[in-house]
Amino acid sequence: QVQLLESGGGLVQAGDSLKLSCTVSGLTFSNHIMGWFRQAPGKEREFVATITELGGNTFYADSVSGRFTISRDNAKNMVYLQMKNLKPEDTAVYYCAAREGYNDYDYWGQGTQVTVSL
Repeated sequence: QVQLLESGGGLVQAGDSLKLSCTVSGLTFSNHIMGWFRQAPGKEREFVATITELGGNTFYADSVSGRFTISRDNAKNMVYLQMKNLKPEDTAVYYCAAREGYNDYDYWGQGTQVTVSL
């Protein structure tokens, strides 16, 4: 059974940093592209960042580029999202997701809440 479990969310102030983690089990982690997505209240879920199977390439949404960093540790089956200079508009539930090759993201976590106050 595939499981993705996010952690590290919380309530922070604008300008603060936060690091999210996602622990993955039940699949061959190094065969999967990993991504972070978020969904703010009343909005659709949106792409945040993605990292290729061995970590060689990363891609970011324009809204987080330069502030967020995605990374992974294939030995630990974990993916991370380091978030710096957080803004109130970053407030959302953050999800990690996994996909294999050119498939859609097939596996999703339950999400972790990030709230950024002024």
